Amino acid sequence: MISLTSPVETAAHHWPAGRKLALLCGATLVLFAVQSLGLQALILCGVVVLYALPGVQFAKAGAARLRVLWPFVLLIIVWHAVIGDLAGGLALVLRMLSAVALANLVTMTTRLSDMMGVMRWMLAPLARLGFPVRRAELAAALMIRFAPVLAEKGRLLTLAWHARSARRPGWRVLIPFAVVAIDDAEHVAEALRARGGI
Repeated sequence: MISLTSPVETAAHHWPAGRKLALLCGATLVLFAVQSLGLQALILCGVVVLYALPGVQFAKAGAARLRVLWPFVLLIIVWHAVIGDLAGGLALVLRMLSAVALANLVTMTTRLSDMMGVMRWMLAPLARLGFPVRRAELAAALMIRFAPVLAEKGRLLTLAWHARSARRPGWRVLIPFAVVAIDDAEHVAEALRARGGI
């Protein structure tokens, strides 16, 4: 597994995780409240500035993690062009890019243990009712850690396909990708069992 935290130190690294997550929630609510295409574009420009402030290395690392969004951007634009609502599609794409980029900014500047601490605090009232807080924490941590790992393995499978065939991989890499994901899940389950489980 890899760490999502950026090695480039920024001022945001020292902010409390709860404050950053609260700001992210507030920003997301604003994004969905704003209907103007111009304002959405302006917000996205502001997010780009936030990535650029810590320097080129930080901005490149952030942009690399957001590259996985381009198929969704393409699909949304094509679909809205077909149904004749290109402006709506552009607004949706701008909103999605801003929201995901802001969430990525939070994960890049916040340690996973700090985020899990906030989650533990939020779920504390449910723990008194018998809710398995520890399992929820573990599930969230695994999801956050494994998303980029699986994305990278999917990219490597696609590259392997291109090395062996001139055709587009399409659905043909789905089965190998599923096998890789299941194999990783089994390894993690074995490691958890070896350490006493949850």
